[in-house]
Amino acid sequence: MEGGGSGCRAAAIAPARMTTVSRHYFGGSASEHHHDLRVDIIENIEEDYGMFVWPCSVILAEYVWQQRSRFSASRVVELGAGTSLPGLVAAKVGADVTLTDIAQNSEVLNNIRSICALNNASCTVSGLTWGEWDEPLFDLHPDIILGADVLYDSANFDDLFATVTFLLENSSGAVFITTYHNRSGHHLIEFLMVKWGLKCLKLLDGFSFLPPCKAASLQGNIQLVEIVLDKEKHK
Repeated sequence: MEGGGSGCRAAAIAPARMTTVSRHYFGGSASEHHHDLRVDIIENIEEDYGMFVWPCSVILAEYVWQQRSRFSASRVVELGAGTSLPGLVAAKVGADVTLTDIAQNSEVLNNIRSICALNNASCTVSGLTWGEWDEPLFDLHPDIILGADVLYDSANFDDLFATVTFLLENSSGAVFITTYHNRSGHHLIEFLMVKWGLKCLKLLDGFSFLPPCKAASLQGNIQLVEIVLDKEKHK
């Protein structure tokens, strides 16, 4: 893992009622006055899950930053992007990024577009609903697939893994990197990996690489896993 320094999240500023803009810092040692990258995220804490920066997103974004040499010049797709912090960090370190969320959720997709504009990030924003085989899915050939807290509802697990498996099959050598609360049950995730012909390359405690100033503001047992095709099962 490439060393990347620390990063902190500053106090939010409020441009409008119900909406906040949170600032997320990467690199350096001080949050506001000493950092290498700042990403601003528009959040609406009174709306649905897709309008808030969750701990899994903070951890995955930090991982992208610390692995930035790996992401530079890569094609990246973020699934269930929501406020899109990991994908935006990937874009800022040189990746070609497509940010996706539920196709029918225009409010979340429009918020993603606003966040990209706020950060001067050139990302493609696309509706993509897991388990639905719409045209945009077939045009995606990612090197890296990101997903922060996408394993929160077991009713959607098969649709998620069907979509991930398709993208991995569509892109030789691709990897799926996701962060999840251990409430999801890693045994269930292992079962799904076997079912869909996938395997785990790496499993990390999400707090093991998180700068102390970020870890202090987060709670939970969060894991990061890298998943690839099990080539023995996809011959």
